[in-house]
This record gives sequence, C-alpha cells and structure tokens, in this order.
Amino acid sequence: MPPIPGSGLAKGLAVTLKTMTRRAHTAQYPDVQPALPPRTRGVIGLFEENCTVCMLCARECPDWCIYIDSHKETVPAATPGGRERSRNVLDRFAIDFSLCMYCGICIEVCPFDALFWSPEFEYAETDIHELTHERDKLREWMWTVPAPPALDPRAEEPKEVAAARKAVEKAEAQAAAAAAAAAPEAGAPAEDSPRPPAAPEGDA
Repeated sequence: MPPIPGSGLAKGLAVTLKTMTRRAHTAQYPDVQPALPPRTRGVIGLFEENCTVCMLCARECPDWCIYIDSHKETVPAATPGGRERSRNVLDRFAIDFSLCMYCGICIEVCPFDALFWSPEFEYAETDIHELTHERDKLREWMWTVPAPPALDPRAEEPKEVAAARKAVEKAEAQAAAAAAAAAPEAGAPAEDSPRPPAAPEGDA
C-alpha cells in the first residue's frame, strides 16, 4: 500500500506539537551556571605552600606545558654549631593551557599535594598566548577546588592513620601506667616520719 501523501509531514507536526507542551530542561548559560560533578577536569589549581620545586610534574608532563623557575636560599642552622641548609624557593609556576591535554598526570605524580583539579572552566581568551597562566592565577583557582568526598566507613583504615592512632594509644597507656604506679607511693606513709604518742589509759 503506498503511503498517504502528506503523512510524513503530519507525523513531524505531531512530534513538534507534543514537544511544545513539555517543559524545557535547557539551562540558559551564562544566566544559569551548570551543576558540574565534583571530579570535573576544568583547570589546575596550585597550592604553592606545598610545592618543593621537585620538578616532578614538569618532567612527567607529556606536553611539556609546565614552566617552573626557582632559586636556592641558605637557611641558617637551627641550633648553635649546626649545619646550614639550602632550600628551593619557587619563583615561577606557569601552565600553558593551550598545550595541556588535561591528562592529570602532574596531579597524580605530585608527592606533596600541591596540584588539584578545579571545576572552573571560564578562562577562554581571545589570544592563544594569554592561555599561559602564572602562579597567581593558579592560586586563585585553588580556592574553587571542591572539598574531598567523605571516606567510606567500610573502607580499610589508611596506614598513616592507623600508625598515628597506635602511637597515641601507646602513649596514653604509658601515661596511665605511670600514674597508677605513682598513686600507691603517694598514699603510703613515710617510714621515717614520727608517730604521735599514745594517750594514757586513765585519760581515756
């Protein structure tokens, strides 16, 4: 049976009318900000207080888009006669987001938790050269990093937390044992202390 002329148009109009009666779910950006998941890979935030300039992130970056400059400073000895030490001081930490492929290797390999994912995504520029952001901008993005999710109560206790808890319990047990050993000694009378004379029987 050949199709009825105009049936396709009628079906299309029916779908259009049916859709027009439904509520739209489109969020009108930028008036409505999107609800991004916590693990969104937007930009990389820098917590520079934790950075020791180990250069591990720059060496492991497949795109070589991390630029780090530093210098050494001499730290005076903490005790008299001690040895002076040198430390690295961060001068520049920049990331070229026109080269970055958002693989997250730099965040994974950082041993001191100085790099974090931020869900911030509004950093478009008209000039590609302006996509190289310095540490001041990376520091601002650090404050947009969401808090880490709560630990699973059924998960195994981390080794660091277990070691710290055992050390505290051991110290508390030693303190309690020392206090218990000192309590009888404090309550017992001294052997050399003079005893009061007994009262005469007739005065009783």
